[in-house]
Amino acid sequence: MKKLFASIILFSALTPAFAQKDAEAKAILSQVSQKYRSYNNVKSDFTINIQSAQEGINQTQYGTLLTQAKADKYKLSIYTSAAKTALSQEIVSDGKTQWTYMPKQKEVQVNNVSNGAEAMNPAQIFTLYEKGYKYIYTGLQKQGAVNYQAVELTPTDAKQSIFKIKLLIDKNKKQIYSAQLFDKNGGRYTYVIKTFVPNAPVTANVFTFNTKGHPGVEVVDLR
Repeated sequence: MKKLFASIILFSALTPAFAQKDAEAKAILSQVSQKYRSYNNVKSDFTINIQSAQEGINQTQYGTLLTQAKADKYKLSIYTSAAKTALSQEIVSDGKTQWTYMPKQKEVQVNNVSNGAEAMNPAQIFTLYEKGYKYIYTGLQKQGAVNYQAVELTPTDAKQSIFKIKLLIDKNKKQIYSAQLFDKNGGRYTYVIKTFVPNAPVTANVFTFNTKGHPGVEVVDLR
């Protein structure tokens, strides 16, 4: 699961259309980025559908992501049901330290935040295109009464496991509605943003992990 979320920050052969960055796609993505950066923080609820024919997997999980992009801070919570009563995993970062909490194992892993190419940084989910990607606008798609602008991204580094990302962007709201990630092993991960709440109220310690609030948790320091 940790690798799965690393993939959302990172992203067959590519067609010649991807040889250069598409000006129309850049304009669309820039509007999304500009709007996102105008907020102090953003809270989003989303679903993840994970499909892998090779491993016989087809499942949906549910999550909440709270980000503070300007400080690279985030709190990512994953649940096994839509009711969000059973926490499966939680990843928290204050921009310097990252805590990965696994309730079932009663364990939290502590790492320094990495700035490498494969680094996981959900705080930049809505601005991921800005570095290391080629992109192209593939047209307008209408679902119900909503018009979505479709943009495809491919990483400039061919070694990355995720070789393509398809984004649907709400044309009026200038917000990402969904992201579909394709990996080289045949896996497909579809993220759908259910809610987008700008400047959500947060407490001072929301981007740190409090071990005292989790009695019996084992701390594994990997720094």
